[in-house]
Amino acid sequence: MLCAISGETPQAPVASRKSGNVFEKRLIEAYIAENGRDPVTDEELSTDDLVELKASRIVRPRPPTLTSIPSLLAVFQNEWDALALESYTLRQQLTQTRQELSTALYQHDAAVRVIARLSRERDEAREALSGISVHRAPATNGDAMQVDSPGLSSELIANVEATQGRLSKTRRKRPVPADWITADGLNTFAPAERSETTCTNARSLAVNASCDTLLLGSSGGKVDVYSISERGITEELKVGPAQVTDTLWIGTKAVASTSTGDVKIFESGQEIASFSGHAGEATAVASHPSGDILASVGVDKSYIFYDLTSNTIASQTLTDSALTVAAFHPDGHLFAAGGVDGQIKLFDVKTGTNAANFESTGPVEAISFSENGTWLASAAKGSTSVSVWDLRKAAVIHTIDIASPILAVQWEYTGQFLAIAGPSGLVVQHYSKSTKEWSEPLKNAVPSLAVGWGLNASSIYCLDAAGLITTLTPQ
Repeated sequence: MLCAISGETPQAPVASRKSGNVFEKRLIEAYIAENGRDPVTDEELSTDDLVELKASRIVRPRPPTLTSIPSLLAVFQNEWDALALESYTLRQQLTQTRQELSTALYQHDAAVRVIARLSRERDEAREALSGISVHRAPATNGDAMQVDSPGLSSELIANVEATQGRLSKTRRKRPVPADWITADGLNTFAPAERSETTCTNARSLAVNASCDTLLLGSSGGKVDVYSISERGITEELKVGPAQVTDTLWIGTKAVASTSTGDVKIFESGQEIASFSGHAGEATAVASHPSGDILASVGVDKSYIFYDLTSNTIASQTLTDSALTVAAFHPDGHLFAAGGVDGQIKLFDVKTGTNAANFESTGPVEAISFSENGTWLASAAKGSTSVSVWDLRKAAVIHTIDIASPILAVQWEYTGQFLAIAGPSGLVVQHYSKSTKEWSEPLKNAVPSLAVGWGLNASSIYCLDAAGLITTLTPQ
């Protein structure tokens, strides 16, 4: 008989009632005291489950402790027994660890395969969504969307083509009006007056075509109409509990986008149309040069074109990123939308196809087309510089750093002057066509969330965080 633990002949053999294995009594008792289990089968085991086996042996006298060779041998035997127990335990733990490692490696391999499959399916879904056009039927009360619409109607496409043909022919030959402000005149600009009434929590500013009325959007669910001649707010347009994210004028019509995705149109103080095409916040609106098409962009990664002749949604197109700002090309054939992915996306208005993408340094905060038809100014969120893009070269041709964060950029009608606004002040850059050089005729510490040009660029309107309007004119 051999001990199942030490592998040697036991001096005091005992057998387990449960497993039938033979052990050295002192070894198995020590193991049970420490673990309470059978070392071979790992079943629960107590000393009561041990049966002593009788075997003939010679009774040896008890030797004095550590005073003779036999006593030393006994000590060595005890040490050997402890070592045998430890070695056996380590072998068990090693076997268990190997099994656990094998299971973990299998689970990791399975997880990697699942992640790869889900990533592939996600990319395929995104690619499929990016090519979907969405069309909505005429109405303002929540009609259902139709997917895969053909885009703009033939009437709107003809309108876009006619507008482009009319404007592109005269753009480069268009002279600067005789009474337009000059760079020397801008040098004398200074704050002339500040409004006494405030637009609480104002977020946007729009100047109408006659430059005598401002539209101020606020986070309080209303749009204020500010009269420049009367130097105060003359009317409030209610848009509901939602925050106003952007405003603009289209002739005599006031347009506002909201944080709930609604786009509302007012005329003579009355709401004449309301659209709910965005699944989430509508972040910006833009007007086509013809005045018959309105555009909005939103965090749902889509842009929507509205037919203002019938007050209907003309088309809705999904992109690959949440959109923050929008603008139409001065000729009306291109539509630009800036996204949180740092891209400025250019789309063909007639077909909705992506014509080009410009990479910004971060989420796009502001964009503005120059009236020369070839330049686009843009600023990224938190950036201190403005990039001027040449649409023909698809590259940045000039960078303007004002050493403070930028919130708005705005070209004026002739394309000579670019207003750059931020919480630290207002800067105006001038491009001279004759010398082909840039200069800075105006730099003022008027804090501005939004900026707009006045009649003949002879004044500049700045909206600050307190909701006050500061007017800069020649002094």
